[in-house]
Amino acid sequence: MTAFSLIALAELGDKTELAVIALSAQYHAPIMVFLGAVLGLGLVSALGVAIGGKLQTMVPMDKLRIGSGILFLVFGVLFLLRG
Repeated sequence: MTAFSLIALAELGDKTELAVIALSAQYHAPIMVFLGAVLGLGLVSALGVAIGGKLQTMVPMDKLRIGSGILFLVFGVLFLLRG
């Protein structure tokens, strides 16, 4: 329960939540906006699982870890440079 609470608190006010609130207010259709957000999240999650599962069978795990670590560092440096 503590982990769930921490994650829920960390996610409050992220850009996606603010976008859903703004769209809900703009179109006066909160249920449709909610359904769109849930479907979008589900689609992105399903794609991530499918692509990750395929990569896991095609590339050895140690190379995946090294590659993902390098990508993480590259994105971190890019975000730092952009300010």
